[in-house]
Amino acid sequence: MQNKRILLSSRPSGRLDDTNFELRTEALPALADGKARVRVVYVSLDPAMRGWVSSATNSYLPPVPLGDTMRSLGIGIVTQSCCEGLAAGDWVTGFTGWTEYLDVDEGQLTIVPSTVPMEAYMGVFGLAGATAYHGLVKVGKPKAGETLCVTGAAGSVGSLVGQIGKALGMRVIGIAGTQEKCDWLVKDLGFDAALNYKTDDLDAGLQAFAPDGIDVHFENVGGRPFAAALRNMKAFGRIVMCGFISVYNGDKTEEVPDMTAVVRRRLTVKGFVMTDHFETYPEIFKALGDLLQRGQLKYRLDVVDDLENAPAALNKLFDGSNKGKLVVKVSGPEAARAM
Repeated sequence: MQNKRILLSSRPSGRLDDTNFELRTEALPALADGKARVRVVYVSLDPAMRGWVSSATNSYLPPVPLGDTMRSLGIGIVTQSCCEGLAAGDWVTGFTGWTEYLDVDEGQLTIVPSTVPMEAYMGVFGLAGATAYHGLVKVGKPKAGETLCVTGAAGSVGSLVGQIGKALGMRVIGIAGTQEKCDWLVKDLGFDAALNYKTDDLDAGLQAFAPDGIDVHFENVGGRPFAAALRNMKAFGRIVMCGFISVYNGDKTEEVPDMTAVVRRRLTVKGFVMTDHFETYPEIFKALGDLLQRGQLKYRLDVVDDLENAPAALNKLFDGSNKGKLVVKVSGPEAARAM
């Protein structure tokens, strides 16, 4: 049996491209005692992956070593097991990497119920859902009647943040990069308003929607959208720092935010990453499941076929061409049968 995997072969300067990766095909060895073999069905493409391939060692995860399988979250099916804790047919999720198969120890991946479509574990019941819920609810501490602003609002995290805010009784404005995305936020997801940062006057739009200021701001982008939100914060407002995708490739920011507003308006600013909070996932996914059952959450996936296309697809996150949670469906007949 053959296995395909994609290795990190060099560290990028600017955007990732095919030259930073190597596709390798190799024979799978016999399964060792104490191991289980997993067929990967989906892998998640996330902005944080750009940081994982840099040489920086002062982040929350060490860089992916050159020559190693590219790190990613994913979900798959146990096809063969020689360990007690995993059985053939189990659905498992965690750090799978860009590979068709991997052999794991018991506890290396998490077993999840097969009671929802598998792709849900890439969206609402995956890292995006956990990030959205923890960031808004646990870090932002929202209250009914408050005003919430979300940048990157049409992305996998931002779209869920806004819907959770609405379910909690907040007024929600999203900032996105196309009119189609803004229309989707308002017409389909129930945001109260949306601004296109490429064409709209952000300050005028935010002041019209929130003349008294923003209570909670959820930041995914950086640059001009963040600078505008910062200028329009209410005194004692809270800013949840989730990401700065606009500068992950080394691009210069379009506008440097005036951070004196943090002092003048006595703001609380807090960053977080979900790798610090794995123990909260069961509680989070129960809450998200309740919202989903009540019809208060919608999500959409942007699915790219074939593992070989993962390097090129990753850049859709940085040019804004993805529509929803970006994932790769790993090729092969077993992946098709899993659905």
